[in-house]
Amino acid sequence: MLQAVRNALRLPDLRRKILITFGILVLYRLAAHVPIPGVDGEALRNLFSTNQLLGMMDMFTGGAMSSFSVMAMGLGPYITASIIITLLTPIIPRMEELSREGEAGRNRISQWTYIASVPLAALQAWAMASQLGRASGGQAILSNFGFRDYPLATAATLITLTAGTMFAVWLGELITEQGIGNGTSLIIFAGIVSRVPQTVGGVLISQPQALIVFILVTVVTVIAIVVVQEAQRRIPVQYGRQVRAMRGRRLRVVGGQSTHVPLKVNAAGMIPLIFAQSLLLFPGNIASYFVSSATSWIASIASSVTRVFDPQGNIYWVLYFLLVIGFTYFYTDVIFRQQDLPGALQRQGGFIPGIRPGKRTEEYLNKVMTRITLVGAVFLGLVSILPWLTRGAAGAQQTGAMLISSSGLLIVVGVVLDTMKQLEAQLLMRHYEGFIR
Repeated sequence: MLQAVRNALRLPDLRRKILITFGILVLYRLAAHVPIPGVDGEALRNLFSTNQLLGMMDMFTGGAMSSFSVMAMGLGPYITASIIITLLTPIIPRMEELSREGEAGRNRISQWTYIASVPLAALQAWAMASQLGRASGGQAILSNFGFRDYPLATAATLITLTAGTMFAVWLGELITEQGIGNGTSLIIFAGIVSRVPQTVGGVLISQPQALIVFILVTVVTVIAIVVVQEAQRRIPVQYGRQVRAMRGRRLRVVGGQSTHVPLKVNAAGMIPLIFAQSLLLFPGNIASYFVSSATSWIASIASSVTRVFDPQGNIYWVLYFLLVIGFTYFYTDVIFRQQDLPGALQRQGGFIPGIRPGKRTEEYLNKVMTRITLVGAVFLGLVSILPWLTRGAAGAQQTGAMLISSSGLLIVVGVVLDTMKQLEAQLLMRHYEGFIR
């Protein structure tokens, strides 16, 4: 691997791509430390220490939200827009047609995603600033906010936050075009990894004897994620021979080769964890505002909801496990239907040996996908509740004996594998030995 890195750095164009990628990531991390004016840091830290939903969102921004910087929302609105467009594609006929038109159709859908990100970013900026504008423990977190009293300051805050998100999206696209790897994923990766030194320092201060346990649990989890992420079921495919007329009225036999279609065990990635965690933390977060209600029955219901959806309780983690499995099947089915693999095989003259093309092929592939998705869904469920399973290990009570959260590890491992494969492809194009032997 070190030799492959040296080979990559020897090539001027590849070295330029790597330096551009690192430079843009450094620029993003610098921008993540530029604060919004008028924020009470102490009150903000108190709010994040008591709000699990904000803590989860802060992980994907690399701490930019907890410091309320210009990058406080990170790529959240863009990711939300991408998920919405992905879910709407099989429902809206026009979008489904565009998805089948190749590169031009995908570029058009990408433009719609960028456009949808702007209003979503503005709405999320308003919601975030409104919540931070409330008092926490007698302290106002964000002063000079509200169109009634501070219209110019409020507009400046919303525009700054929205511009920060779109700037992050632009940086991600710049990495994808000029650098190595997927830019959006690398920016999220940089935000998650940037919290590791802080976590290690906290463990060394509070419980230094537990650092070895934290490292071992994290390493074992990473190995398991790599194995499952790379696991696939290979479906054999045979292409029939065809006789085609070539130039000069010559006939040529084409096709007839055998290949395979890889079906990934975990085709959903870490999206089910985000769906499930957001859904579980939302009711408790809303109920927390009604716990102190003057109406007794409202306060009682709010207290019950808060206890049920408390991340420190056992019911929360059982529901989390079940929801991850359910969302894994749902999202995998959506993605698999968009690919239209049976139709693509039939159009290209391919067939699965022993299975008739068309409806029978679709039923067979759906059956195989359902079986292998069970393994991926259970694995994602176990990874999601790993902090709960390891919470008592080495005295770790809050996040479990892990240096990075389970969803963060899935992102980190996935991004590293994808970037290594792209760098490997660049090296193989130049006849250099790469990472994979």
